[in-house]
Amino acid sequence: MLFLLILCLGTSFVATVWLIRTAREHPETYAEHLPQRFHVGHVPRLGGVAMFAGCSAGWLWMMLSEPLGLPGLFRLEPWRGGVLWALAALVLAGGVYEDLTQRFSPRWRLLMTLAAGIAAWVVLDVCVPRIDLPVVDAWWGAVAWPGVLLAILAIAGLPHAFNLIDGYNGLAAIVALVICAALAYVALVVGDRNLAAVLVVMVGATAGFLFWNYPRGLIFAGDGGAYLWGLVIAVASIQLVQQHTRVSPWFPMLLLIYPVWETLFSIWRKAARGQSPGVADALHFHQLIYRRIVRGVFHDDEARRMLMRNNRTSPYLWGFALLTVAPAVLFWNNTPVLVFFTVLFVVSYVYAYVSIVRFKVPRWLRR
Repeated sequence: MLFLLILCLGTSFVATVWLIRTAREHPETYAEHLPQRFHVGHVPRLGGVAMFAGCSAGWLWMMLSEPLGLPGLFRLEPWRGGVLWALAALVLAGGVYEDLTQRFSPRWRLLMTLAAGIAAWVVLDVCVPRIDLPVVDAWWGAVAWPGVLLAILAIAGLPHAFNLIDGYNGLAAIVALVICAALAYVALVVGDRNLAAVLVVMVGATAGFLFWNYPRGLIFAGDGGAYLWGLVIAVASIQLVQQHTRVSPWFPMLLLIYPVWETLFSIWRKAARGQSPGVADALHFHQLIYRRIVRGVFHDDEARRMLMRNNRTSPYLWGFALLTVAPAVLFWNNTPVLVFFTVLFVVSYVYAYVSIVRFKVPRWLRR
């Protein structure tokens, strides 16, 4: 597994360097006035391409190791690996097209990820077989469509959830990396070494990109990178619960509650203001922390000042996300505890959001 990690990290690292050097002109089309822009200058948004290169190297090695007699303890059936690669390529292509042109509307991007979810159900037979709530499970298991619908919605929605939290250097990358590592750990605990290896591939690809993304901000993941994280994590989470009854379905729910709740809360917030959920704004949780908690850095150079404030924002959200990852890993098979921490996160998020909006942030949180 260490070999896979190094292979994917190295491939992603080199691909990122190449993109930084060759894609300097493309971000000039990205408008300066957009609300989600928190940097000075033009930075390539093609980190997803580099991470996909790393994933492709790792998955290809897993698929070919047995037929070609290559060393390796982890196998990925060629047809399964091919399907995963094709789904990842589909969502990556749509995200990269948006990164390059800004002409791929939110509606069409949602339809694209929805098509990926339907394809995963048809080919990989993904579904959520239970939710470990006695009152609901009796009905849930009697019919197939609720589990299938939830799986499709998860695969369709999680890429956009990661795109929503991808606002500052290292923020979404660290969240994705920690979640993949947590899923891989539980997969190893229940004896699914191959699924763990698929996730380790994603960890390595993300780490290779992260070296250039944080703290220097030389390249961003873009929509393509966020969609890649979301699809791989969604499919792996569903398969882990589907194939191992010991794993509570609330384990991945708690792991992913930060991006999921950020998305649901943003949809409600925009609907309450009469806005379309697809309209970008600057009122997400990480953006409020940037503006109202992280203090300005006094420096003569504007780009340097903004970069330092950008980098100071991400650790707040890393800590917030780790508050869900720790109990999820500790209690991965204990549904009542996982449900409790999921509800606790939602309440804490709403309290923190309202406090920041009303300028009632404790002084010790301000920097």
